[in-house]
Formats: sequence, C-alpha cells, structure tokens
Amino acid sequence: MFELAALTPRLPRRGRGFWFSLAIDALWPIVVLFVRMRMAGRHNVPSNGGVILAANHLSNADTVSTVVFTLASGRVPRIFAKASLWRMPVVGWIMRSGKHIPVQRGTERAAESLDLAVAALDQGECVGVFPEGTFTRDPDGWPMKAKSGAARLALTSRAPVIPVAQWGTQHITPRGKVVPRLLPRKTVHVVAGPAVDLSDLYDQELTREVLDEATERIMAAITTLLRGIRLSES
Repeated sequence: MFELAALTPRLPRRGRGFWFSLAIDALWPIVVLFVRMRMAGRHNVPSNGGVILAANHLSNADTVSTVVFTLASGRVPRIFAKASLWRMPVVGWIMRSGKHIPVQRGTERAAESLDLAVAALDQGECVGVFPEGTFTRDPDGWPMKAKSGAARLALTSRAPVIPVAQWGTQHITPRGKVVPRLLPRKTVHVVAGPAVDLSDLYDQELTREVLDEATERIMAAITTLLRGIRLSES
C-alpha cells in the first residue's frame, strides 16, 4: 500500500520560485536520509487544475511532510501558514518565493487569505491547508474539531478537496519543540484519499450549518485515512 520516497524523484520545478526551490533542494536529501517517508494515494491528487489538499496537523514537521508528498504527487503546493513567517529572515523569502498564503489570524485582514487562496485555485494551483488551524490537542493525536476556513474555501471555489492524513511527524518535532529529532530515524506516513463530495452544498447559502456539515465531511475523511495508517502500524 505504502511507497517509500525515492532519493531523486522527478519533482515538478516550474512555479516553485527561486528561494522555495532552493529550500526544497536543500531539505529533500535530509528528509530522505533521516526520515522513512511512506506515501500512498498520490493518484488521488489531480495532475492539473485547482485543488485543495486538507491535512491533519500534528507538529511543526507537518508542513515539510505535506510539501514532500505534494511534490512527489506532481504538484507544487501553496501552503496556508501564519503571517508571522513572512516577517522572518530567510523564511520570509521562501514563503514569498513559493507564493504561499499568509493567514492573518485574529485581525481584520483574516479574510484576505481566503481571497488569495481562491485566486490561486482559479489559476489552477494546488493549495494546502490544515483545517484544524493549529496542532491537535487530542492526547492521542486524533484530529480535533476544525475551523470552517477549509470548508468555506472549498464551497466558494468549488475546487476538489483531497483529504490527507499524516502520522509520525509528531515524533520528529514533539509539541513545544522546534529543533527536529532526526535520530533514531523516524517513519512518517502520508496518505491521500479520494475527493470529499461536497457537491450538494455548492448552491446553498454559506450558513453556519452548511459550513459545519462541509467541515465534518472533510475531517471525517481525514480521520478515516488516519485510522487506516494507525491500524497498519499496530
């Protein structure tokens, strides 16, 4: 079921931007040497057109594993991330170069991230989002109740939502840690499922009930995939 990431896969390069591309080229050998990346369901990621990849959120390493999986699936990701990263030296260059999407949490500009994401999807981009908005607080690592942003983005853009579950990143950067623990070598599973069916909600008003229903479907699909990963490990 799962495939190991190759050391020199054919990764898409067009549209990565200089600094984002440089970061990928620098990090990829480290990931392959120190992490057993096991991936499944890459065929569920459309090869072109606007698409949303919605993943669970365990640790700071999730962004790297999501980027690796997306690139290995033949797409260049545009990741939702906290806006403060754009103000950091070097990291800010990478975020701007990769055309990632800053999230202005708790400000009047919070809606701008949705507009930027919709525009990216309209241009045929692959947008990565963590619907929970932060690391799960569930003590056993299961996805927690998500925010409505991913559902709103999906229903506004009508782009397909591909659920993605990942497991093992929490062992690389445990909660509260920034420096990754690469030894002993860790295994990270990433699996994508078929698109979540939201078509019956497209023409409805975006009420709280509709957004909650879409959110629950997305998170249920992610949780089902995660359950499969964890059962395969037991």
